[in-house]
Amino acid sequence: MRAIFRRGVFWIYLLGPWAVLLPAQQIPPGTALPVMLQSSLDARHLKPGQIIKGKIKQDIPLPDGRTIPHGSRVTGHVIRATRATGSSPSRLGVKFDRLTIKRRQIAIVTHLRALASMTEVFEAKLPTNSVDDYGTTIADWNTIQVGGAGAFRGSGDVIADGQIVGRTTDYGAVTAKLIAAPARGCPSDGGREQALWIFSPSVCGLYGFPDLKIVHWGRTAPVGEIAFESGRDVDIRGGSGWLLQVEAAPQP
Repeated sequence: MRAIFRRGVFWIYLLGPWAVLLPAQQIPPGTALPVMLQSSLDARHLKPGQIIKGKIKQDIPLPDGRTIPHGSRVTGHVIRATRATGSSPSRLGVKFDRLTIKRRQIAIVTHLRALASMTEVFEAKLPTNSVDDYGTTIADWNTIQVGGAGAFRGSGDVIADGQIVGRTTDYGAVTAKLIAAPARGCPSDGGREQALWIFSPSVCGLYGFPDLKIVHWGRTAPVGEIAFESGRDVDIRGGSGWLLQVEAAPQP
């Protein structure tokens, strides 16, 4: 912090790593945000404008060497929520548009890359090696990421289709370059390492939601709006995993 006396007034400048950038410059487009939802989204009880909350589940490295720390908050709001009635499906629209890092709020625009149910998130944390092979810490476990990649914590490798595609971290998450899934509409991320938490590098779409459909990912207008549809009332529980990606901030 620096204090400057000017014309009888003390001006205080915060010189922390996030204080010197404009909102549009702070989070590079394409940055993956692995988020655990903390607010259950039940279309029967939601109203437009209602706040929704999530928590970043892994330290996120940025190209300039800075980090978005694990535990940072992502917040958004409900755009619309309708129940299923007769032949009309239930619909839910949400937008995640704010990142809070150590009490500093940053405006963001995001789209959806993948969504995993609470059950899928839980299963991605379970070891697949036998009880005798557990060892004494989670560092010895092998797990299956959402999307099918294997995370081998002993060697530190994340493997898909026989190839090493990423690395494990100290607390059960992974880093890797996102792999394009053009058949499902997901592009690559420009070839940089991303924080993926429990997700595979080729992850794209819905996992563990057999009755749910993504009708708008948020990549095209209206940018940032994520919309779902279901023949049943849309119900996305707290504890579900969301892999969001930052979009370029709109020009003023």
